[in-house]
Amino acid sequence: MEHFYTIQGEGFWSGTPAYFIRLGGCDVGCVWCDVKESWDVSLHPQVLVSDLLGFVQKTPVERLIITGGEPCLYDLTALTTVFREAGYKVHIETSGAYPLTGTWDWVCFSPKKFKPVLNEFYAHASELKIIVYNQHDLKWAETHAEKCSSETILFLQPEWSKKESLEWIIEYVKIHPKWRISLQTHKFMNIP
Repeated sequence: MEHFYTIQGEGFWSGTPAYFIRLGGCDVGCVWCDVKESWDVSLHPQVLVSDLLGFVQKTPVERLIITGGEPCLYDLTALTTVFREAGYKVHIETSGAYPLTGTWDWVCFSPKKFKPVLNEFYAHASELKIIVYNQHDLKWAETHAEKCSSETILFLQPEWSKKESLEWIIEYVKIHPKWRISLQTHKFMNIP
C-alpha cells in the first residue's frame, strides 16, 4: 500500500527511526482502524521486493517494520530474506490471525477481538500490544498475556479516538505493573 521512512510511534521501539512497509489487504475489520484504505488489496499496486530494497537503501535506517492491513495474509519469506541478507533488522506488526512466515527480529503481536488468533503467536511475541477501547478490554488483555512468554513485553494502548481509555489504562497499570503504556506518539508529532 505504501512505504516510508519515519519514526516508530508505538510500542517498545517508539521514538526510533524505522522504514515502514505497509501491505494492502486486511479482513480483521477493526472498527477503529486508522488505515481502512489498506483493507482492499486491489486498490494498491504490487511492488517488487528489489525495488523496496532500493528505496530503503537510500535512507540511513537499520530497522524495517512490515505492517498492514494484515501482513500475515502473505508469505513473507522472500521479503524477510532479502532485507535480513542486506543487514536490516526486520519487525512485523500483526493481529496473529494468519500463520507467521519469514524470519523476524521482532514480532509485535496485537490481537483483535474481531478475528481469532493462532496460538503460535504467543511463543513468537516480542511484545504484546492490546488496543483498549472499553474497560472489558483490560480483562481480555490478561487472557492473552497469560499465554505469552515471560520475556514478552506487555503494552496497553488507548484507542486514539476514545480518550477515556487512557484514564482506565493509567489506573490499571498502576495496579498491574507488569504492563506498560503505549501511546501513538506519531499522532502527537503529526508524522506518518
